[in-house]
Amino acid sequence: MSDAKIILDTCIVSYLMRGGDQAKAYLPHVQGKLLAISFVTVGELYFGAEKARWGEQKRNQLETTLRNFVVMPYDHEIARCYGRLVAERQRNGAPIAPNDAWIAACTVRHGVPLVTHNPKDFTGIEGLSVITEHRIENQGA
Repeated sequence: MSDAKIILDTCIVSYLMRGGDQAKAYLPHVQGKLLAISFVTVGELYFGAEKARWGEQKRNQLETTLRNFVVMPYDHEIARCYGRLVAERQRNGAPIAPNDAWIAACTVRHGVPLVTHNPKDFTGIEGLSVITEHRIENQGA
């Protein structure tokens, strides 16, 4: 696993686009790194733009932002990772949302850490390294 590469969850890309305190919290994790996103994150960002009915200026900003990332495309190994981790989570009584599973599969497939503000979405996934600034209280409950 290389410290020079990371994959960003959709929430982190959104924070970086908006700026503010949440973006500042994650800057130390992204500065000087090769930043990648899953093909699923691209779709989620376009969905967010459609849902919010963004105008041309904000859509252009999204297009510009996306050029700053390496997009991890689908491949058969990612699909195998997806199948394995969805089945494992179901067997463990902790189903995972399909988009989160695809993002996790991309990170596991490439052996790169995932930066997310939603670490609970990615718990119990073998081979997944999570970087977060989100502090979970009462974890044992």
